[in-house]
Amino acid sequence: MRPPLFTLRYASAAVFLVTSGAAFAQVLPPSAVQEMDTVQVLGTAEDEIKESLGASTITAAEIERRPPTNDLSDIIRRAPGVNLTGNSASGARGNNRQIDIRGMGPENTLILVDGKPVSSRNAVRYGWDGDRDTRGDTNWVPAEEVERIEVIRGPAAARYGSGAMGGVVNIITKRPTDKLSGSMTYYLNQPENTDEGNTNRVGIRLSGPLSDTVSFRLSGNYNKTNADARDINAGRADEGANGVVSTSGREGVTNKDFRSTFSWQADARNALDFDFGYSRQGNDYAGDTMNNVNSAFSDSLYGTETNRMYRETLGLTHRGDYSWGTSRASIGYDYTRNSRQQEGLAGGPEGAPVDMGFSTARLRNLRTAGEVNVPFTLGVKQVATVGAEYLRESLDDPSGTRQTYGSGSIGNTGYADRESKTKQNSYALFVENNMEAGSRTILTPGVRLDHSDKFGSNWSPSLNSSFQATDRLTLKGGIARAYKAPNLYQSNPNYLLYSRGNGCLASQTNSNGCYLVGNDDLRPEISVNKEIGFEYDTGTWRTSAAYFRNDYKNKIVAGTDFLYRLPNGSRVLQWTNSGKAVVEGLEGNLFVPLTNTLDWNTNFTYMLQSKNKDNGEPLSIIPKYTVNSTLDWFYTEQLSFQANVTYFGKQEAPTLNLRTGNESTGDGLQSVSPYALLGLSTGYKVNKNLQFRVGVSNLFDKKLYREGGGSEAGAATYNEPGRAYYATVTASF
Repeated sequence: MRPPLFTLRYASAAVFLVTSGAAFAQVLPPSAVQEMDTVQVLGTAEDEIKESLGASTITAAEIERRPPTNDLSDIIRRAPGVNLTGNSASGARGNNRQIDIRGMGPENTLILVDGKPVSSRNAVRYGWDGDRDTRGDTNWVPAEEVERIEVIRGPAAARYGSGAMGGVVNIITKRPTDKLSGSMTYYLNQPENTDEGNTNRVGIRLSGPLSDTVSFRLSGNYNKTNADARDINAGRADEGANGVVSTSGREGVTNKDFRSTFSWQADARNALDFDFGYSRQGNDYAGDTMNNVNSAFSDSLYGTETNRMYRETLGLTHRGDYSWGTSRASIGYDYTRNSRQQEGLAGGPEGAPVDMGFSTARLRNLRTAGEVNVPFTLGVKQVATVGAEYLRESLDDPSGTRQTYGSGSIGNTGYADRESKTKQNSYALFVENNMEAGSRTILTPGVRLDHSDKFGSNWSPSLNSSFQATDRLTLKGGIARAYKAPNLYQSNPNYLLYSRGNGCLASQTNSNGCYLVGNDDLRPEISVNKEIGFEYDTGTWRTSAAYFRNDYKNKIVAGTDFLYRLPNGSRVLQWTNSGKAVVEGLEGNLFVPLTNTLDWNTNFTYMLQSKNKDNGEPLSIIPKYTVNSTLDWFYTEQLSFQANVTYFGKQEAPTLNLRTGNESTGDGLQSVSPYALLGLSTGYKVNKNLQFRVGVSNLFDKKLYREGGGSEAGAATYNEPGRAYYATVTASF
């Protein structure tokens, strides 16, 4: 374990200094204030980042025209550079598909809600293959409550700290309004195939002023999606226990959400927001057992609730807008309870429900953050940003640390009854500067220092630039060093898994299997992200393209070479840092207004490579290329139509089982052929208080079926639902 560079009290002092900008602003001499008043045209580094090549914005209007079935990931996947994948390349948990940006995997995508990290998935046990039984963190906000979604990829994401090596998804919710307003939305999605689960969603919203200076927003949501039929994959996968197909379809989910915001405009310069949220996500179990080893007990649970995720949030945010600049300071508490049917921790039943009742893992995050933005002129116009953050994470998972062993000694890991709690504290300081380096050039250098009490310090320098070559053509590029700290399972020496032999390196002599133990001496994962490209905007049509490359090292994986053997011959393995990897590709976008009422918008992603340099295996299973194209026809102000298509390129299977060292054979090498999903919809606004939309998704009824994990099914590890019909209606005042 590395010694800390400086103690927490210094980080706390830094946070205090940064967030007290309002106080010291009052003592600035009038001449200084007057000078700052003359340089308010250049944006902050954060503003500039949102204009980078690797940034996309999805608006509320776009969401209305193509509403998601259940999860916002349905929308986010349409941005360039974004796909949905299972959370490990092994194909385990293949139907729990999450946001994967530029092939870096879901664990390297940071999810934010209103700029604050959301990490409830970290309360879910992390498996041997890098899997979690989670749908991710993009379903805590109902679609009707979203103002916009910002997707930030590449070097620009480095400013957000640990977990953003692939990119950042920032879900911005709607603000309180200055006039009393309300709405109710009902959404229905009905698949044509009755083996696929349907969806019903109801959302309500009320917003308005309480006084001249205080306004509020209240929202509630109920969302019910049923599980796929237990035998939906019959004939495509092997039979398991009792003649039941070994793989399952997509599990269902029931969301119950409540969110509130109270906003106080204290005066012209100071505003304060208080946020409270409560969400409950319960699953509708479809039969998934990770290793596709179902049992009579697991099959008896089909259709029941085997997992309940509770998330409670409290937040206080101050925003200041002064003559010298702006400030933002926040403190937030995020509490997640992951209550689930206990899972096996050893052998084939690893990750499968076992008849041991429910257990609850508890994740608590306390985060404070603040920054000030000060415009000034020193040779050239500039806006400097100085910020600080502090994060305290604690996880208590009694079920995840219950695995025992009965022979010899595994380091400091006790036989049984081990401490189930683990925690880490981290803090960060960052400085950025957005500067006009010339009449047509903007440079945005930055540096961020993150320090963890477990893993020491990490520097993340960055440089983004923009050059306006002509009135229409702008060249952009960037480079940054990003990182990800080990998670609370990988780094916990009390977290132990056991394989009875089939999950260990096959070239080694098997005697009583092997154990995998946490490692508190891991190094953070590191990535150097680069992109370069152009934007061309004529004022009517516009296009952009970018080349990106991420050089990745220190990826944390389950080790295969044993440290030592126990007296009974069992091998002891450990989480370890592996070698290097590379992700490389192209992205682009084209927007063309074909007529005054007809818009065509297309983006593409082409992956040149995504592989581990040591063995050539992919980091995640994503299409070779993806094309999203949409036609929007605004026939009248009331009536609109949309046609959309997504085309996925070939998905190649891994050729090597990294856990056993065996090469894939037979169906383990099968790929997924290119396929397209076409959708049509029409919307009508009856008046300002009533609107509806109806549509069909996957018009040509292209279906895919989960055949198993990667070693036995190649890339055929998920279900793609077939044709479905949907309708949504919103009444408002």
